Amino acid sequence: MNPDIARLDLQRRQRLGMVEAIWGEHKSADQIAAILLSLQQQGELALATRVDPGKAEAVAQRLPQEAASLNYHPDARCLTLGAPAALNPEQGEVLVLSGGTSDLPVASEAQLALHWHGIRCDRLLDVGVAGLHRLLDQQDRLRQARVLIVCAGMEGALPTVVAGLVPQPVIAVPVSVGYGVSAGGMAALHGMLASCAPGLSVVNIDNGYGAAMAALRILLSSGAAEGP
Repeated sequence: MNPDIARLDLQRRQRLGMVEAIWGEHKSADQIAAILLSLQQQGELALATRVDPGKAEAVAQRLPQEAASLNYHPDARCLTLGAPAALNPEQGEVLVLSGGTSDLPVASEAQLALHWHGIRCDRLLDVGVAGLHRLLDQQDRLRQARVLIVCAGMEGALPTVVAGLVPQPVIAVPVSVGYGVSAGGMAALHGMLASCAPGLSVVNIDNGYGAAMAALRILLSSGAAEGP
């Protein structure tokens, strides 16, 4: 790998239990293709986040020999090369919730990042507080997961409600969805940071990948999962 493009952290999996993901939004197709290929050649999991469909197609054109193993995940806006880490029966499950279907890209990014690391992960969509019965009907399902990731825009109330219902770690993800004073996710972020639910953890706006890695750290530190 040309150091002018990237200096890959190839020991991150051994050191932290997670691999280095490629931030694709501000990289060119040439840069993404080169880094994906280098990661795969080094035997590492290869994941690029924040890749739009046009850039994904441009990357595919640059990696014609990898066509069979290069996959674009439109819901998550991610590119992967190769296969994910194998699932382990001893791993715990993470459940990703969203207030509405507008939160789907962020929720899907979190789910894919965990799946890529061999963590069993499911989604529970459209359980926002505007129809609270939809969430209350799912309490048994919530309790089956070891960690919950909760994505919400607008005023961002959903994580507080979830954290008041179940004892597991809850990671809140503010989403840049909402009118006017929602301010691109700032209202949700501030609401989550000011939550009255003790122990609620909050990541940055739209940071599904960061929430996934926080959940992975929790599982690894509890002994619930082995590193991928």
